Amino acid sequence: MTCRGHPWLVRIALVSDTYTPQVNGVTTVVVRIANVLREFGHQVVAVAPRYPGHDDESPSELRIPSASFLPYPAIRLSVPQFGTVARFLDAFEPEIVHVATEGPLGLTGRRYAVRRGIPLVTSYHTNFPQYARHYGAGALEPLVWKWLRWFHRPAVLTQTPGEAVAAELKRRGIGNPVVWGRGVDTAHFHPGRRSAGWRRWLAGGDDTAIVLHVGRLAPEKNIDVLAAAWTAARERAGQRATFVLAGEGPETRRLLTRLPWVRQLGFLDRGRLADVYASADICVLPSKTETCGLVALEAMASGLAVVAADAGGFRESITHGQNGILVAPADATGFAAEILSLVIAPPRRAGIATAARA
Repeated sequence: MTCRGHPWLVRIALVSDTYTPQVNGVTTVVVRIANVLREFGHQVVAVAPRYPGHDDESPSELRIPSASFLPYPAIRLSVPQFGTVARFLDAFEPEIVHVATEGPLGLTGRRYAVRRGIPLVTSYHTNFPQYARHYGAGALEPLVWKWLRWFHRPAVLTQTPGEAVAAELKRRGIGNPVVWGRGVDTAHFHPGRRSAGWRRWLAGGDDTAIVLHVGRLAPEKNIDVLAAAWTAARERAGQRATFVLAGEGPETRRLLTRLPWVRQLGFLDRGRLADVYASADICVLPSKTETCGLVALEAMASGLAVVAADAGGFRESITHGQNGILVAPADATGFAAEILSLVIAPPRRAGIATAARA
């Protein structure tokens, strides 16, 4: 039965291994998909992990108990409960199942769609093959691709964030990638949220440039290059810059040992994150595994000059020297030089920031 009797409105089940209140790029995109679909009149339910202390009472959500993933406690994974998920979805009668992640719940959603003969749509958000390399398991990369081919094979289409990712999936034998570009809420991530209070607390005022990094502090984010670049930039910038981390991860302790002078904010909710973006001046993103680079888009919308790795999704949102700066991913010296050039030349960084928001 079509949604509300309208042939062009459908009932969609969204299944994801990450969801609110977790703060990460995948959650941001998945929640945005659900909200936009509802705005257009579609009926949407979500199957997602249950998180400690979160209110799970929404009738449009099924929350499955989760446990911390031991190598990375901030990530919580749900134990698949096919019977529970199937009963919930059978009552909803979905016409499309959208599986957003390849984890345990995503596997459950895939299984449900295949068994019930319901059209399956998948998304590809995370570059797991490259992650294997960064965690010292590069020999497993062919197996990871084999798993991904199997996982996405039943899908009528696989959503990807950009042309480069779509081309790579096709090359690897994942047959139906469709580019579905990511966007950000430019009313929420806006320079107007710039806060004198945040600037006083982080930098002492407007005379010091705030250099920001937002994201998970993990090997795949090229954290060693970030540390080397920030160390070199700080030595030359002196009191003209302060360096701020927003995020946590398995590399937090090691990074803070190397950079004891940084301001560490940890994970921030969406509102405070938008305030911090707008209150900073430069955003540095050396990760070379981004499929989309959502943080870059949020920073650009917030009025920052972005210095990012010349890799992955950053290439599709940044034109070097115009609305941002691209640096070879392994070039810590190059990152430091570009950061310093923006610290000492406020008009240049203002011009890049203005172009980024255009």
